[in-house]
Amino acid sequence: MRLLWKIGVTLLLGACLNIFGRYQTNALDIPLDVEQLPTITEYSPASLIAFRFEESFPVKCEATGNPLPQFRWTKNGQDFDPYQDPRLVILEDSGTFVIPNNENLIEFQGIYRCFATNKLGTAMSEEIEFIVPSVPKFPKENIDPVEVMEGQSVILECNPPKGLPPMQIYWMTIGLQHIEEDERVSVGLNGNLYFSNAIVTDSSRDYCCFAAFPRIRTVVQKYAMSINVKSNKLLKNSGTGSGTGYANFLLERKPSLLTPIGKETHAYLVKGEKLQLECIADGFPTPKVEWVKMGHKLPEKAVVESHGKLLTIKMVNEEDEGKYMCKAKNPHGEVAHYFHVTVEEPPEWEIEPQSQLVTIGADVAIKCAVKGNPPPSVKWRVNSLPLNEVPASNREIMKDGTIFIRNASPVNSAVYQCEATNRHGTILANGNIMVMNIQPVILTEDNLQYMAVERKGIIMHCKVFSSPISSITWSKADSPDAVEGERFSVHTNGSLEIHNAMKEDMGEYSCFAQNTEGKVAISSTLEVKDPTRIVDSPQDLRVLAGTTVQFSCQAEFDSSFGSDFEILWEKDGVALNRSEDTRYVLYDGVLEIINVSFGDQGLYICVARTPADQDTAVAQLSVVDVPDPPENAILSEHNGRSVKLLWIPGDDHNSSVTEFVIEFEESQFEPGSWKELKTVPGNHHSALLKLQGHVDYRFRVSAINEVGRGRPSLLTERYKTPSSAPDKNPENIKIEGHLPHEMDINWEPLSPIECNGPGLEYKVSYRRQGTEDWVEHIIKRHSFVVKNTPTFVLYEIKIQAKNHDGWGPDPKIITAYSGEDFPTAAPEDVSVEVMNNTVVKVRWAHVHKDKLHGHLGGYRVSWWRLRSLLDLKKTHGDKHTLTFSEERTHAVVTGLRPFSEYSLIVMAFNGRGNGPGSHPVSFKTPEGVPGQVVSFRATTIQKHKVTLTWAPPIDANGVLVGYILQYQLINNTVEVGPLMTLNISADSNKLHLHDLEALSRYKFYLRSCTLVGCGPAASEECTTVPEASLASIHGGISNQGWFIGLMCAIALLTLIVLIACFVNRNKGGKYSVKEKEDLHPDLESPGINDDTEYSDNDEKPLKGSLHSLNGDLKADSGDSMVDYGEEDAHFNEDGSFIGEYSGCKERVSMEIKGNNQSTA
Repeated sequence: MRLLWKIGVTLLLGACLNIFGRYQTNALDIPLDVEQLPTITEYSPASLIAFRFEESFPVKCEATGNPLPQFRWTKNGQDFDPYQDPRLVILEDSGTFVIPNNENLIEFQGIYRCFATNKLGTAMSEEIEFIVPSVPKFPKENIDPVEVMEGQSVILECNPPKGLPPMQIYWMTIGLQHIEEDERVSVGLNGNLYFSNAIVTDSSRDYCCFAAFPRIRTVVQKYAMSINVKSNKLLKNSGTGSGTGYANFLLERKPSLLTPIGKETHAYLVKGEKLQLECIADGFPTPKVEWVKMGHKLPEKAVVESHGKLLTIKMVNEEDEGKYMCKAKNPHGEVAHYFHVTVEEPPEWEIEPQSQLVTIGADVAIKCAVKGNPPPSVKWRVNSLPLNEVPASNREIMKDGTIFIRNASPVNSAVYQCEATNRHGTILANGNIMVMNIQPVILTEDNLQYMAVERKGIIMHCKVFSSPISSITWSKADSPDAVEGERFSVHTNGSLEIHNAMKEDMGEYSCFAQNTEGKVAISSTLEVKDPTRIVDSPQDLRVLAGTTVQFSCQAEFDSSFGSDFEILWEKDGVALNRSEDTRYVLYDGVLEIINVSFGDQGLYICVARTPADQDTAVAQLSVVDVPDPPENAILSEHNGRSVKLLWIPGDDHNSSVTEFVIEFEESQFEPGSWKELKTVPGNHHSALLKLQGHVDYRFRVSAINEVGRGRPSLLTERYKTPSSAPDKNPENIKIEGHLPHEMDINWEPLSPIECNGPGLEYKVSYRRQGTEDWVEHIIKRHSFVVKNTPTFVLYEIKIQAKNHDGWGPDPKIITAYSGEDFPTAAPEDVSVEVMNNTVVKVRWAHVHKDKLHGHLGGYRVSWWRLRSLLDLKKTHGDKHTLTFSEERTHAVVTGLRPFSEYSLIVMAFNGRGNGPGSHPVSFKTPEGVPGQVVSFRATTIQKHKVTLTWAPPIDANGVLVGYILQYQLINNTVEVGPLMTLNISADSNKLHLHDLEALSRYKFYLRSCTLVGCGPAASEECTTVPEASLASIHGGISNQGWFIGLMCAIALLTLIVLIACFVNRNKGGKYSVKEKEDLHPDLESPGINDDTEYSDNDEKPLKGSLHSLNGDLKADSGDSMVDYGEEDAHFNEDGSFIGEYSGCKERVSMEIKGNNQSTA
């Protein structure tokens, strides 16, 4: 089947050869509206094969000229008019005709040539051979079987039919089984099948020769041939006593050549062809063939093939010429053959005739030089006629074959053909010689507009045709002079190039072309734009697969372009802006790629483009992910409790593998549970695994990179290790003494997989330190209790594992103490140093270690309050304890209450518990600052007088020496009144404050004091009632009857509401009125709320600051009468109605628990 595939590919490639046309590359660039000679622009290839699978076959010939050329054809040197044959299809305004593929196709086989003619001359094409290949067939014949003796040579002749080259020969059986070639069996270049010496197994009746012709897609088969090889066994067993020697004498022989015949061969090749030299020898044993180049080494490109019998050199050249020798030899002799190789060349141009445009009166030289081997013959033609048939007095042929025309005139205008021929082919070239004078013709369009980019170059075109050649000048509209300067260049083709364009170069330009026949001009306009520049380039990114990535690209450009500016994105040269892939999202210069995959890796190019220029930026996208699973995980080097694991790493997805993790699963103890066994560096692809005994393992490998851990590999086969003694002893041994005369030994047992086999037990050995004999116990559990031990005595302990296969390694000896008992002594020399009214420092002496009966855990200090020094009666307060784990002899006790008497003890403790406490030590704390007064309120409020009441603080923290009252006016103004201060005796709990302003709001601050200082202030606010004269402001309307009636109605309504309130209160309900938020909080006690039904949060800051006794009191800005006038009405303590002008708010310390007040 491999052979059939090769044949098919060969046929397909052959069908694609020689289907393209040839093009004229030597034409003058003359505008078509100018009268000119004909020029053949396209014609068919030299060989045009009529493949039977094609519908038709165009024979091409296209030409230009002015006037339009007329076409004619010759076939085999005779005139041929395709217009006269109705079977042909003629193309309009063309010399091409089409031959249809029908039964008359063979009639059109021949050599064609096209001629294109107008009044000025004639151009001709090279020869075009139209080949109609016949279908090759093997002749019908009867082929006699070939009978040979074993060891003789055999030749099966193929004699393939002639057909369109190239041809390929294959030998197969009827069943399409390829005949294998070796040193003994060969297929020659001529197609024959050679057997250097036959063996019995060569006998067969179906040797078939197949000939393949790729260009016509044809394979033909010869009738099967038969070989019958007779055995030499009869000779070997002839009974003469020397039969074996006789057989060898008949079979073994020196070589002779089956092909080629004779002593030498001459081979002629065209340069570039493939040289194949072949030597196939007869003989037994089978001869070996050697190749040499006489006097030289074989060329480096020489290849010996077909088991040494074929020498091939591709693309031969002159260096491959020479004498080659093949030598076939075996132990009985040798034979040689010589090849004389000559490399020749078809005609090839050295100087091809060039078309020329010359002025009248000029001299013309038409050169034609060719090379080839053998040297080609050269013939000149004029307008397709031999040169001698078109005489001209001013024309002559020089010795080197050059045609020279002196003082040329228009009549010398013609198409000159140079044709060179040798036995390997013919080449022909046309050269158009135009002799004419014509004024300039500017071929570039007039009034073109150009756009340049500032600081970049621009070329404005002015293509001119003229004879003689014109001079070209450029000028700008605002200057009569020609443009000049180092930034301006006028090229030979007339174009003006401006280097490093400036804004000042904008404007209208004119191009002038002038020769002896006239002068013409065109205009052009130039605009200079700002350059397009990417200012924010996309950055290289390295992202995780499946995420979303963004490239940003922002640019500056000339504002005049507006919507003509665009940003384009490309990936690896493929445009993305119109991609159908919905994962690409483009907006405002941003490229967003959703759900990035590895196919998205590559170079991304941002192109910022305007009609004038563009700028580009490139970014690299790398996609990373966890590694793919390793592949082909296998076990090798099985060696008891060790095995080698090998694997092939998977794709690391652009992130190098840092390590491989090897995991195992065993089938006995925790089947299905995978555990890590070993890690190896990322550059290792194998690992030697040390395993436990008596375990049925299987393994897997996973790779880790900077992204994370990839999926594991496929599982290995299972591997069961033999059992063995334990490798280790128990770890994490803990010795605990929970009771005074016991020692608890606990350890972490070996895991099932660490047992290395069945029958796990532990040997527990212990002895008192300083003794020699060990006490041993064999147990299966992982704990043991040693009883009847002395208290807190040092022991040595060791634990060893064993199983049915033996003991584990020698265990390590650890030391530990037996059980502890309570300490029996208390710390002595306990003393207390009072640091301040809340802190004391305690000192004590160590408890002797013999009295500890265990490891010292530390010391505990306990204390309790006996009484306040204001109270003669002692009580036992709550006990407080501090624990100190270090072995220390002092401690600091904080949080004591001032002016109190305390009692304190110290005790030691160990792992068993506390020892006895020391003798109690009493101490007293000095006075401190008192707490806040309680029940501070304003009761009787009048026009100029307020009564204040309070109770002493709950925590006096010393002997009270008095109170300090501060108050100030806090009406709703920016400024507050001065802070007034009064000293009050310690035995007072009420104060009548006089000389206050009527209808004014005051704030009061009250502190209690000891000799140490004053405590925090309690605050209260209230508003005095108005003066009687205030009512006179209404005198203007108070005498009116309607006003008096209105007031009476309001009074009656108010009385009804008050009666309802009293009734509701007597029923036990609460008249809940939410006060307006207090704008003037107590700065001394921030955050303290009234515990009454109508408490507000006093947390708003005051606007002004005042001086207090201790210098830190700050006052609030006062509330306006409007604010307080809107509050609900209240009654004072004696039940009198104050109304809208009385709004006292009471402040009570937070330390007063459960004291609720209601204002009805």
